Amino acid sequence: MLEQNQLAMCPKPFRRREFLAASLVASLGAPALAAAKRAPRILLRSSWQTVNIGDIAHTPGVLALLERHLPDVEVRLWPSKVDNGVEEMLRARFPKVRVVKSAEALKAAFAECDFLLHGSGPSLVAQNDVARWAKETGKPYGIYGITLSLQGSTATSPAGDKTIAATVAVLSGAKFAYFRDSKSLELAKQRGATCPLMEFGPDGAFATDLRDDAKAMAFLKENGLEEGKFLCCIPRLRFTPYWTIHKERAMDPVKHARNEALKEHDHAPHRQAIIEVLRQTQLKVLICPEDQTQMAVGKELLYDPLPADVKPRAVWRPNYWLTGEAVSVYTRSAGLFGNEMHSPIMCVGNGIPAIVCRWAEQTSKGFMWRDIGLGDWLFDFDKEDDVKRLVPTVLALAKDPAAAKAKAAKAREFVMGKFAASMGVVKQNLSA
Repeated sequence: MLEQNQLAMCPKPFRRREFLAASLVASLGAPALAAAKRAPRILLRSSWQTVNIGDIAHTPGVLALLERHLPDVEVRLWPSKVDNGVEEMLRARFPKVRVVKSAEALKAAFAECDFLLHGSGPSLVAQNDVARWAKETGKPYGIYGITLSLQGSTATSPAGDKTIAATVAVLSGAKFAYFRDSKSLELAKQRGATCPLMEFGPDGAFATDLRDDAKAMAFLKENGLEEGKFLCCIPRLRFTPYWTIHKERAMDPVKHARNEALKEHDHAPHRQAIIEVLRQTQLKVLICPEDQTQMAVGKELLYDPLPADVKPRAVWRPNYWLTGEAVSVYTRSAGLFGNEMHSPIMCVGNGIPAIVCRWAEQTSKGFMWRDIGLGDWLFDFDKEDDVKRLVPTVLALAKDPAAAKAKAAKAREFVMGKFAASMGVVKQNLSA
């Protein structure tokens, strides 16, 4: 430290400023001062699988939010899967984000990152990894936009008790926990989670801004689809038949039987909506997938049975696509309807109208449509009254695109407001 007599010998402009700086270095030490100046670091735990463009979308959505609201923060991604071209797509959009893939890189991330953020997902997917972070580092963490589902883990068995207790413990240890549907938030409170901040927070996929315009435009041109002059329709069975794409998985006979029993019931309303749109409007309809199992489903249940008078104006996509191309197509459509969740999320996140159909076999994620003000675009296909109102609702969307877009825009504004508030909470916890 500079002594008082040394300070007296210095030129006056130097004295106070440099004396304080020298004192700070001496008291903190150079390493501590350097650490204080570096950017905060977040480790994002996300990227659950790549056979579904919705599961892919969770990650770029949250990364885009962090980029927009916390531009000075260094982000590292700890993924489960980034194969099938997904890693390359993410690196192209987010070149500054480091992907943590090796044990050595993960060890460094645990040592160097300040905060772990569990990204959006169908559950607390990486619960064990979050618990590991807390145990090994003692550093804070938060949960961002999940569904909480304890199906199959009832409190009537010791195993169920243990599973519930573990989930509640991880939630309770978080600095914040955002749930992407209000039913999940209610469940967390009912189960006794004591996280200091638990609120509704939209799925991160709403913020996905990936694009592959070149592929999308080539596909649209090849199939005679013009911007704003077609709707998209997404098929889905009650249970995703993963055994058809993962050959190591045995077919589940119970799930397969359920799919077979209800596949016509669950797709006949969409097929009729396609027919009526093609007969009553000038729009075309694109039948497209959200996951790798759905091309065959769409062909069997939606495209092949179409009557001859409308079939030429329907388009069936025979191959899977990645999120960027899909979003580039969706944003050029007049809207979307079907049995999936994340394609509608990505549509509304970009101001495109979207209708969601759900059933008991799914988690409560579909109820987010009510939470964001789109309750009359949510259909429960276990209720015949809802089934009956699908066709007129799709027709209303098709015939009044301006009103439908205004409705989607209002929901998007609500979602983006929630994102801004929740990212403010993330920032506060980094500062703390």
